[in-house]
Amino acid sequence: MKHAKGPLCSIDVGERTYQTEAIDDVLESFVGGRAVGTKLAHDRIPFDVDPLGAENRLYLATGPLQHSTMSFTGRMSATAVSPLTDGLLSSNAGGFLSRNFTATGYGAVELTGASDELLIVHVTDEGVEFEAVPELEGAETSEICAYIEDEHGLSEDHTVTIGPGGENQVRFASLMTSRERAFGRGGLGAVLGAKNVKAITFDGDSTPEVEIPPLQMDVHREAAQSDHIMKRQGTSSMTEFASAVNALPTHYFSELSFDGAQGISGDRVEEKKYKKGTCSACAFACKLPTRDEETGLETEGPEYETVMAFGSNSGVDDIVDVMKSNKLCDELGLDTISAGDVVAAYLASEDEFGNVELIHDLVEQIAHRDGVGDVLAEGIDRFYDELEVENWTVKGMEFPAHDGRTLNGQGLAFATSNRGADHMYAEFYSLEYPLVDEEQAMDKEGLEGKPPKVVEKENLNAIKDSAVLCKFSRDFVNEERLSTLLDADYEDLLEIGGRVIDMERHFNNQRGMDREDDTLPYDLPDFEAALEEYYAERGWNDDGTVSSEQVEAGAPADD
Repeated sequence: MKHAKGPLCSIDVGERTYQTEAIDDVLESFVGGRAVGTKLAHDRIPFDVDPLGAENRLYLATGPLQHSTMSFTGRMSATAVSPLTDGLLSSNAGGFLSRNFTATGYGAVELTGASDELLIVHVTDEGVEFEAVPELEGAETSEICAYIEDEHGLSEDHTVTIGPGGENQVRFASLMTSRERAFGRGGLGAVLGAKNVKAITFDGDSTPEVEIPPLQMDVHREAAQSDHIMKRQGTSSMTEFASAVNALPTHYFSELSFDGAQGISGDRVEEKKYKKGTCSACAFACKLPTRDEETGLETEGPEYETVMAFGSNSGVDDIVDVMKSNKLCDELGLDTISAGDVVAAYLASEDEFGNVELIHDLVEQIAHRDGVGDVLAEGIDRFYDELEVENWTVKGMEFPAHDGRTLNGQGLAFATSNRGADHMYAEFYSLEYPLVDEEQAMDKEGLEGKPPKVVEKENLNAIKDSAVLCKFSRDFVNEERLSTLLDADYEDLLEIGGRVIDMERHFNNQRGMDREDDTLPYDLPDFEAALEEYYAERGWNDDGTVSSEQVEAGAPADD
């Protein structure tokens, strides 16, 4: 089986020390990326850790496909205990960081401890250096990137940064890379902020050799030749379609379609796109550098989830207003989905839907924890009672689009996800719109026959996050191709993915999570029976817990 290579670089930012250790057994058994980060986190982070405490550890890792020249491989994974969900959580980001990370020669990097002053941590193939940067306190993403390039000659493609949101430990703060790409979900930016680390840079010339099969060139060529709509509109191409089928959350989840969808549609985004945008080595080029000529506003995006959160869910029907919200979140280091939903909750409480000036003020207040922003920075699950709004979260995580009240299998997947309300954990919506071939499609309504497929999709996506392979490769990398690329049987890969899910669940169980957390803020037909079927498929207990014996049975023999 193909897997990432290199030792673990363990960095204590409190002591300003580092050491390396071999993790060959972990890499050989868990491929790379999310699986390796999850295994290390499960075994090395105390089960009772404070997510914002010095003992929480942040893991960064790539996979074997970052050693290819194939499209859909410009991504990497980050893992820690989430300040938002209070559970073990992985998030991944695109951009250009992954190749610079592999060039350091490390298979994974671990950060622990907490610094007594603001730091940039520089990781190279020659070691680790610590730079005190008190002058960067409060700096936004572009300012940090400019400083690093001016002082160290490293572009934003070498950096992981946090904005004011991370420094102020907003529970849904992002890690930013390549300036406008985000490890968005779950608040991992707050983990770095709690450690008083403003940025991490990666550079070197020691990329390990991992031979990827020639099939990579077929995938790359097909991606380059494809005439997919995402090349023009990214995921924003979904907006009007989702509204038409009643799957677009609107006015803080009170409606399922939006009269103003045309004003925030993929067509409007495409009109603002002024050049191609891509991730490292990817010919699919689905990113969205956009510019509004009238105001001079430039950003990347917005993608569909941002269009939902700051558009339809906030009652906004002008794409330029959504672009500004997107730009603010990138500069301040905030997850656009959670931030937009949080803002929408406040708008609902004040009957202020569509108040664009208020929306942009609230984003600033959240990042700096000013005024009501200090409350909103805690996330909906912690303030909904105070604002007297419904709690639109699962496990503390705010909802994306692809509404489960219409796409019932996606609803079940929101409930079972160890990350909480996250659409990419199982990516079940693709089967129900459908965005796949007819033979793979499933009816939107009902849950019959869907729990085993949710399990398979969760396991598969855990492997993609470990390889690391973009989810939008689904039209180009099928089961057979994935097996060929990773030199492993498909069922064996799914088994490894299942072990990742088991470890996440087991860790979260030790923190008190169980079946009561696998819930939704709405009813689905036969939901409890489907949940029981899901647990049985995974071999879990009826209360949504996984035994230590099951996790240990899945460990490598020499672990």
